[in-house]
Amino acid sequence: MSRDTTSPARRCALESLTEWEDTSRYATDILEDQSRRLRLSPPDRGLAQDLLYGVIRNLYLLDELIDRFRRGSIKGSTQNLLRLGLYQLFKSGIAEHAAVNETVGLARNHERSLVNAILRSAQRRKPELVAEIETWSVEDRFSHPDFLIRRWTAQYGSEITEALCRWNNEPPAVYARLNRLSRDREALDRVRSEIAPLLLGDAYPDFFKVDGAPNSDWLREGLIYIQDPSTSLACRLLDPQPGEAILDACAAPGGKTALLAALMENRGNLHATDSSEGRIRAMRENLERLAVTPVEVLRVDWTSPSALDGLPAFDAILLDAPCSNSGVMRRRVDVRWRLQERDFERQAAQQLTLLKSLAKALKPGGRIVYSTCSLDATENEGVVAASGLAVEKTITSLPWRDGHDGSFAALLRE
Repeated sequence: MSRDTTSPARRCALESLTEWEDTSRYATDILEDQSRRLRLSPPDRGLAQDLLYGVIRNLYLLDELIDRFRRGSIKGSTQNLLRLGLYQLFKSGIAEHAAVNETVGLARNHERSLVNAILRSAQRRKPELVAEIETWSVEDRFSHPDFLIRRWTAQYGSEITEALCRWNNEPPAVYARLNRLSRDREALDRVRSEIAPLLLGDAYPDFFKVDGAPNSDWLREGLIYIQDPSTSLACRLLDPQPGEAILDACAAPGGKTALLAALMENRGNLHATDSSEGRIRAMRENLERLAVTPVEVLRVDWTSPSALDGLPAFDAILLDAPCSNSGVMRRRVDVRWRLQERDFERQAAQQLTLLKSLAKALKPGGRIVYSTCSLDATENEGVVAASGLAVEKTITSLPWRDGHDGSFAALLRE
């Protein structure tokens, strides 16, 4: 009986890519299911993720390369196999012989000769093709839809647009926040001592860059929380004080809520709401693990006329609004392929509705921070201007400038 000797990580990446193309599911969810089904080891799971996400980030480039070699049409399954092989050859740093041989090993009998011929031809011509790629358009070189290139160029200019596209195509760094609310002070001090060289400094208190895989014990015990430093900007701009009544309006999965609680030293009247029961369950688990107490977790749809019923007035509100996610494309590989140009105006209309609704929940003289993880002026400055609220301060995180996820936050008052 023959034994399958193909790479399980590459098999997982290929099957995940095929499902991603054929369904509307997110790549992260598909990869999780496929990794579990194939019982991948942690290293194989990591390789499968690198390959899958890398192919998705480079679709236009890989298809342009395939067009250099194919004659006539090819089946979608063969296209995906070639994408996987060419990504390994041109972008992964994997040894060329392994990239070719392992990919050919995944091919079915009827497509093996074609896959082998194309990959070996690409390997021979690699120096020539690498030089040619540098002459391609930004759209093809960095695999971003044309409408995004046009929007970013109009807002930021061509040089920054290229820098942003380059940023989006790199694997994201992992950051975490030290949870100063942990009940185990001794363990917290040990963690702080160990990660001291990795702390980002006064600009992002308690945040550090994770070196290697996150410590699973620290995560499970609520000593740290995986969180990008950019997410802290809105919380610090809100500046919640001990004893205040604070609302985190679109709170799941609870990372910003937990940071608000830490800034308040767990003293005050903190509410966290979301419209999804499933997300609320996940948020409750996170807040409990992170020792956030007291906090009132509620399901609220802020577009409903009855949203304010039974709720107190608040000193301060954080509205981290649902958005296009255009500032976190490096981290969310599906986003660029799901967005359509009309989505920006649609999102802005929803964001404005939320902002106006929540402003009614403020105490006289209260403040609200409107934030997104979008880089688009329509969702950011446009919504703030249309709200009719007074703007006290705005703050941004720009990936090409700051080296973190993109975000926008504005401090507003009536």
